[in-house]
Amino acid sequence: MPMPNEYQTASQQFDRFLEDAREALDLTTRNQTYTCVQGVFLVFRARLTAAEGLRFANELPAVLRAIFVKDWDIGREPRPFLSRQEMAEEVAHLRQHHNFSPVTVIEDVARALRKHVETKTFDAMLETLPQQAKAYWSVEGHEI
Repeated sequence: MPMPNEYQTASQQFDRFLEDAREALDLTTRNQTYTCVQGVFLVFRARLTAAEGLRFANELPAVLRAIFVKDWDIGREPRPFLSRQEMAEEVAHLRQHHNFSPVTVIEDVARALRKHVETKTFDAMLETLPQQAKAYWSVEGHEI
């Protein structure tokens, strides 16, 4: 079996995602963008069980999947979902002295992510998660 294309082109796919996320977030650097993306993923991941998180990760492009699962303590109890504003504040606390997350960081990253996943299977996967998890990834004009 040949190597899957998603692994052969993982770096290029990640670069395209980062550019879309940088534009959505209105940031200037890849480092700023990466911090926002990582923060959005970590805040979301903290609210999922391992089984839920792996279902989510399976729908991500390869590099984003790796970022999502890296260093995950699957033994921790999921935290409760909060308002989007409160969770955006959590995102902003990751490397807070170097974090340029706008208040719309979660929706901005969600909008960029939707350009890089198979929308139908992504939405079907979100239907298997708690309602608040689905809401986390909703964007204006695309409610699940």
